Parts: sequence; structure tokens; C-alpha cells
Amino acid sequence: MPSHVAASVDVSPIASELRVVLGQLVRRLRAEHRFSLPQAAVLGRLDREGPRGTSDLAAAERVRPQSMAQTVSELETDGLVSRRPDPADGRRALIELTDSGLQTLQDDRRQREGWLIQAITDGFSEQEREALAQAVPLLRRLADA
Repeated sequence: MPSHVAASVDVSPIASELRVVLGQLVRRLRAEHRFSLPQAAVLGRLDREGPRGTSDLAAAERVRPQSMAQTVSELETDGLVSRRPDPADGRRALIELTDSGLQTLQDDRRQREGWLIQAITDGFSEQEREALAQAVPLLRRLADA
């Protein structure tokens, strides 16, 4: 056990419950999506990080390159991403958001965040909302671990 974890805290039940609750939250948010989860992940990453190669996207999302190629192909068919030659390596193509892809992504985010805003506003006290705000950086660290 790492030295920074108190021996008296059994994290097994915390981990188990967190896995269940986060799974439920992800499924609820997914219901608000207009894309599949892999498509949303790619669009979001391209928006945050800019153009990327298919293999870079696959590595970042921890999926097989073939699976990422399929996802990118679907997004390209829908006009949400486009390919252009990589100026640093003409053998590679970079995937980037189209204007339509960016607009669709922003609309999707507004819809999902609208549901989440409403759920937090209607279902939580001010003190609970503050606790949620404090939990976000901890959850981010956990996701990055």
C-alpha cells in the first residue's frame, strides 16, 4: 500500500461504489449524446488538441488503430472531420474538425451540459453543489492516474 494512503481506510468499497456510480452517470450522459461515445471522444480531443493522426488518436483513446480508423471514417462520412496531409510527413494524414463538426460538437455539449446543469440545480443544495465543485479536480486526477 502506498505510504500516502492511511492504513485504516479501506478503499475497496470506495472503488467499487465509484465504479458503479460513474458507470451510471456515463450511461446517463451518453443518452444525451447525438454521437457514439468513441465519436464524441475523438471530436472532443480534436477540439481540445487540434489535428491529430489516426494512430495518435488511437493511442490517446487506448483503442486499436483499426477501431479508430473506423470511427474516423464514420465521422468523415458525416462531414464532421476531414483529412489533410501532414506538413511534417507527407505519408501521414491529419484528422481535423470541420466547421460543421465543431458546430455539432458545441451543440451536443450544450445539450449534455444543459441536462447536467438542470440536474445539479434542481437536485442539490448549495452545500452539495460546493462539494461537487471540490470533487471535480479529484475525479480529474483519478481519470489521469
